[in-house]
Amino acid sequence: MTTFRAPDPVVAKVSVPFARRSGRPGGRRRTSRPEAFVFLTPWLLGAVALTVGPMVVSLYLSFTDYDMFTSPKWVGIDNFVRMFTDDDRYLQSVKVTAIYVLVSVPLKLIVSLLVAMLLNSRRGANGFYRAAFYAPSLLGASVAAALVWRALFTGGGPVNELLASLGWHTPSWIDDPKFSLASIVLLGVWQFGAPMVIFLAGLKQIPPELLESASIDGAGALRRFWHITLPMLSPVIFFNLVMEAIHAFQAFTPAFVIGGGRGGPADADLFYTLYLFEVGFQDFKMGYASAMAWVLLAVIAIVTAIVFRTARLWVFYEDAEAR
Repeated sequence: MTTFRAPDPVVAKVSVPFARRSGRPGGRRRTSRPEAFVFLTPWLLGAVALTVGPMVVSLYLSFTDYDMFTSPKWVGIDNFVRMFTDDDRYLQSVKVTAIYVLVSVPLKLIVSLLVAMLLNSRRGANGFYRAAFYAPSLLGASVAAALVWRALFTGGGPVNELLASLGWHTPSWIDDPKFSLASIVLLGVWQFGAPMVIFLAGLKQIPPELLESASIDGAGALRRFWHITLPMLSPVIFFNLVMEAIHAFQAFTPAFVIGGGRGGPADADLFYTLYLFEVGFQDFKMGYASAMAWVLLAVIAIVTAIVFRTARLWVFYEDAEAR
């Protein structure tokens, strides 16, 4: 018969008080780390001096008439009223930017998803193709890429010659108001490498047994894509949509280079950021430009909030369904 043995009084005296003193699991106590703030000081100084400070100054200047040479003159909301009532070029920039965002972002996401699905296999050559398709994204919004694109689509360029050989005679895309914006949209879509890589990573996370079971049940490729692939990819689509929309609103270099720095023919390439740059750094109306910048920030914030608000209607999270 087993007998109960009382704990060693020495161990009890040592362990019990120690367990009571420890306020966190494992006997660790929360201690302040003042040295952490010392290491964060460079970042905090940079954030205040290079981000928060300029934003506060820009907000103040948006309510002033400031030409960078004389003292700012307070004008209230006159800059904001002028945008929508007495500035046709501003309204044109809003129109051009809206068209660019609404056309380029969906096209870029569709192309990147299709290419990612083509590359979602274990064939040996896919590594080369992934690198090749991603390479244009490394250029980003560079001047070099825009210059090459301008040479391709100018009158007598390779694109026009190719179309002419197929029996479609087109004018210079760069100099025609009907085609100039389309050339910039194509440049944005061509740089689909970044969302493609993200889509490819999302495709790798889809359990293959789901697709296999659906195929055994008689579901075709289109039904498997619509009912399995797209719902499982919806969080990735959501992320790419938000990021690409923000980038599209901020597009500047392609419009500046391809449009010649003045908005292209008949202001067909007058992007919002391009007009902001022109007003602020060419016409020296820095107060008006600051007001434009804050309107752009507000629009991006509103669009992003709408996407987040509607995400619960079409974004599928597997762990959320499990709960």
